[in-house]
Amino acid sequence: MSHHFPRTFERHCDVCVVGGSAAGLAAALQLGRQRRSVIVVDAGEPRNAPAAHLHGYLGRDGRAPADLTAAGRDEVRSYGGEILAGSVSRVSRTEAGDFRAELAGGHAIIARRVLAATGLADELPGIDGLAGHWGRDVIHCPFCHGYEFRDQRIVQIITHPLGLHTAGLFRQLTARLTVVLHDPEDVDKAELAALRASGVNIVAGKVSRIVTGADGRVAAVELAGQGSIGADAVAVSPRFRARAEPFAPLGLRPAAHPSGLGDFIQTDPAGETAITGLYAAGNATDPSQQALQAAADGSRVAAMISFSLARDDIRAAARPSANQSDWDHRYEGDQMWSGNPNGTLVSEVSGLPPGRALDVGAGEGGDALWLAEQGWKVTASDISQRALDRVSAEAGRRGLQLECQHADANAAGAFEPAAFDLVSAQYASIPRTPDGRGVHNLLTAAAPGGTLLIVSHDLEPMRPVLAGRAAGAPDHSRPFDPDAYLRVDDFAAALASSPAWDIELHDKRPRPAGAASSHHVNDIVLRARRQAT
Repeated sequence: MSHHFPRTFERHCDVCVVGGSAAGLAAALQLGRQRRSVIVVDAGEPRNAPAAHLHGYLGRDGRAPADLTAAGRDEVRSYGGEILAGSVSRVSRTEAGDFRAELAGGHAIIARRVLAATGLADELPGIDGLAGHWGRDVIHCPFCHGYEFRDQRIVQIITHPLGLHTAGLFRQLTARLTVVLHDPEDVDKAELAALRASGVNIVAGKVSRIVTGADGRVAAVELAGQGSIGADAVAVSPRFRARAEPFAPLGLRPAAHPSGLGDFIQTDPAGETAITGLYAAGNATDPSQQALQAAADGSRVAAMISFSLARDDIRAAARPSANQSDWDHRYEGDQMWSGNPNGTLVSEVSGLPPGRALDVGAGEGGDALWLAEQGWKVTASDISQRALDRVSAEAGRRGLQLECQHADANAAGAFEPAAFDLVSAQYASIPRTPDGRGVHNLLTAAAPGGTLLIVSHDLEPMRPVLAGRAAGAPDHSRPFDPDAYLRVDDFAAALASSPAWDIELHDKRPRPAGAASSHHVNDIVLRARRQAT
């Protein structure tokens, strides 16, 4: 993987998931486990961002929402799924019938299917001080956060007739409930009478502001011309809006929710919208969903997407590799790289006697061709046939003999075992798998006495570039996710636990200068030797 990507980059995948909270990540996990290439674009605006904890999520109760998101991202990346920080500005159709998701900053994703997991935006009543406490001691859901205010003073502000439907739930949580009829129009009088008879204090009056105490927490609810009511928490039912703006070019329009409190994205039982190939999941489709239900819905809809893709592939008699399309499209234009060998390869291999060499992720063949010129019998392997066609053509032009192998480094038995005196992977983009199959395939390809050479960029100083911050715009989306790919440390960990290998070098060092090294970033270099038997 190289940091020399174009100013604007176009990615290709099976599914683009727009939204990276519970529904989106659960969907991406399900898709990754079906060996589908999936890219999640996450704007970092989850509905539960103001909340310190999430509740009712079996096995995760009381965890911070950010912790659940981090764990979900790790799981998605463990299957090679990518999480891109950024936002999707618009989604449209390509001439071929796929989807084109345009990202902030100019990058784009071409996908066979799109999943809208964008969630809802809450629109709070215009009451002074309310927004500042939202998600902490101004709450809306008795299931999400009501228990934490049990037996305390809860003031429920009714701004809509349906707001009363949770009053009975709050009454169960505390005997100190006050219901304020901020907008009493069309409120069910029989329901009010039942609440009064059950001991709930009901007050009619306009709320002017939320009073904050010295400790920074809610202290009271002030009514216009009627004094104030002491409170430890405020309950309110916000209106909501489905985040569907990016899909408007496709003709998607949210529908009015039956509650009258907002809108939502309508889907069929499979989770597909009225736009063929565009699916939706999570609380954008059902505002009542908590994180647990949203995750379940994302997983369910992703299964339906998997069936849909499988039907298409059966009809086409195709079984596409998850990432081959992405790389083939990268190599369909002009030459991407300089054609020169990577400096670290030259430095580390120059002293080795030529033998059989496997170049994994050969790309356009700069390394493989150089090795052949040094007398090595080379197998250039890549997931992209277009890249290998370029290698073969250049080898013919130079009069060199080498073998081109079209292979996915994560496929079972990808490489001939114990066959190569040198196994080299220079900045290779090998997606992660939970069992580390890519690592295993490279290690087993080395012959007894053979050398393994793995080189990657030192990503830490490059992360501002990868995240788009170097462009000076906070919403500049990055084009790929380096954490979805194997790192040198993954190989080092496998070698350290194997008595058959000796690690000769595992270090960070300046990248040698050369035409293939336009920036003097550091390399992480791992060189190991398989013990002779």
